[in-house]
Amino acid sequence: MDKLYEHMRRQLNFAPTELRRYMYERINWDSRMLGLVGPRGVGKTTLFLQRILDNHSLDDTLYITADHLYFANHTLLDTAEAFYKYGGKHLFIDEVHKYDGWSRELKALYDSFPGLQVLFTGSSILDIEKSEADLSRRAPVYHMQGLSFREFLMIRHGIDIPVCTLDDVLGNHAALPGIEHPLPLFKEYLANGYYPFGAEPNFELRLEQVVIRTLETDIPQFANMTAATGKKLLRLMAIVSTIAPFKPNMTKLGSQIGASRNNVEEYLASMEKAGMIAQLRTGAAGLGALGKVEKVYLDNTNILQVLGGDSADVGTMRETLFFNQMRVDHDVRSSPISDFEIDGITFEVGGRNKGAGQLGRAERGYVVADAIEYGHDRTVPLWSFGLLY
Repeated sequence: MDKLYEHMRRQLNFAPTELRRYMYERINWDSRMLGLVGPRGVGKTTLFLQRILDNHSLDDTLYITADHLYFANHTLLDTAEAFYKYGGKHLFIDEVHKYDGWSRELKALYDSFPGLQVLFTGSSILDIEKSEADLSRRAPVYHMQGLSFREFLMIRHGIDIPVCTLDDVLGNHAALPGIEHPLPLFKEYLANGYYPFGAEPNFELRLEQVVIRTLETDIPQFANMTAATGKKLLRLMAIVSTIAPFKPNMTKLGSQIGASRNNVEEYLASMEKAGMIAQLRTGAAGLGALGKVEKVYLDNTNILQVLGGDSADVGTMRETLFFNQMRVDHDVRSSPISDFEIDGITFEVGGRNKGAGQLGRAERGYVVADAIEYGHDRTVPLWSFGLLY
C-alpha cells in the first residue's frame, strides 16, 4: 500500500488551501459513509483533499483514487481491510465510479467495518438510489455544482463577499463592498468563471474536452448505454447548443440524431445529470409532480459561450445564468405568465430596459435586469443572484 500513501501525499502537496467551496460547510462530515457527486471539473477532489488537510491525521487517513493502477490486482475491500487492521479510521475514495462493482463493495465496506468512515466522490451520472446495493439507506449523497459568482469573486479575485439570502437580493440589499462597477467582473464570470479551472490559458479547450468525455464516455458507461450512444449524444448536444432554450419535440429530435422518442428523453435526462444541460419543468402536482419539460437550456453560461461563441444569444445567457444559480437552493419552475417561478414568486429576466408589464397578473413578481449596477423597487440586477451560495 506504500504506493497509495505516496499518491495521497503527492495530491495533498498540490491541493489549494486558501478557500473552501460552498459545499464544504453543508456536508455532515460525521456520517459513517457519504458521497459527493457532481459534473466533471467542479472541484470534488479538491474539497476532499482540503478536508483531510483541515481535520485529519495521516496516521489514520487514506485517500485513494479508484482508477489507480494498484486496483488492477487489488480490491477496494481488501485494501480497506488492510488499512483498518493497522488503525485506519477514515477512507476517502475519489472517483469511485471508475471501479467495477463500486456499489457492492461500498456496501461491503459499510457492513464489514463499523469503525471505518468511508467518503467517496462519483460522477453525477450515478444513480445512488437505484444502485444494486441500495446505498441510499447507508450514505447521504451531496450534489455539487460549479462556482457561483460570489465564489468566483473570492477564488479568482480575492474579494470576500458573504452569502446573501433571497430576501436580501429581492430587497436590493445585496452589495459588493469596495467594488464600484460589478458588471466587468460579472462579464468575466459568464465567460469562464463557473469552473474552478477557468483561469487556465487553455480553458476553452479543456472545457470542450470535458463536454466530449462526458458525452462519449461518462454517460454511456455509467447509464448502461452502448458506446455508439456517445456519438448520438454529441449530435444532440450540438443541436441543443444552437437552439437552446427550446421546448423539446422528442420525435423531431429523435429523427435528427437517429433515435426513438423514448431514447431522446433518456438521453436528455442523463445529460442533465451530467451537468451538460438543464431542463426547466412546469409546476405540475400529483402524479406528475416532476412536471413536464417546458424548456431545455445548456447547463451554464461557460458551456454556452464555448459552444456558441460569438453567436451566443444575450437573452439566453441571462436566462441560463438565473436558472443555473437559483436551482442550487430553490425549485425553479416555468411560469405561465413570465420566465420563471420560484415558491410562488414570478421572475421576468431581461435587459436594462425590461419593464414590469409581464408581471401585472403576478401576486408577487420581480424583473431581473442585466446590465444594471443597482436595483430599485421590483427591478433587481441579474448579477446579485450569483451571491446566493
